Amino acid sequence: MFPLLIRILISSVVLCGAAWADGQTSSLPNPAVDTPVAKVASQQSAVFAGGCFWGVQAVFQHVKGVISATSGYAGGSADTAKYALVSDGNTGHAESVKVVYDPSRISYGQLLKIFFAVANDPTQLNRQGPDSGTQYRSEIFTTNAEQQKVAASYISQLGAARVYPQKIVTRISTLPAFYPAEDYHQNFAELHPYNPYIYVNDRPKVEHLKEQFSGLYR
Repeated sequence: MFPLLIRILISSVVLCGAAWADGQTSSLPNPAVDTPVAKVASQQSAVFAGGCFWGVQAVFQHVKGVISATSGYAGGSADTAKYALVSDGNTGHAESVKVVYDPSRISYGQLLKIFFAVANDPTQLNRQGPDSGTQYRSEIFTTNAEQQKVAASYISQLGAARVYPQKIVTRISTLPAFYPAEDYHQNFAELHPYNPYIYVNDRPKVEHLKEQFSGLYR
């Protein structure tokens, strides 16, 4: 009853990610270029920006092989890595998520596929659904040359395959630094599943993850 009431109360809110995920990404190809699967368990990190970090974090927290997912800021300086400042859209930061993963269980390319398939709409410029501003841009922050190569190759591959009706605008940048967001932003979707924003914009992303990547969902 409670979820139904929430749906009625927020029925006029624009969905973020749910509508395009159904028809546009069901046939997303595997990356033609990917990192090799590690033979020994270890830890590597990847940083993705795709709109509000609550939803991106929620998606990757449900992926097998991911050790942790942390909401934060990337693209700007340390002194402006604060939500009150980033929200103005003038700091250079993007709301981002640092994903620490085990490369013996999941590859960087598989993380990219999930990012493009369910975590964000890569055709929206400086916005995601109801959120607009450069802080909500779609961007991949790479931590080494191999990630740069895989990410660039996959964007070209998706463009050639015409997976999306519009051009992919996701940027690729070398990660300058990652700054964790304030404590109250961490695990927000998990802690507040019936928050109206989460229920409308981010819960569908996790549901699409489960549907499209059942073998990687946890």
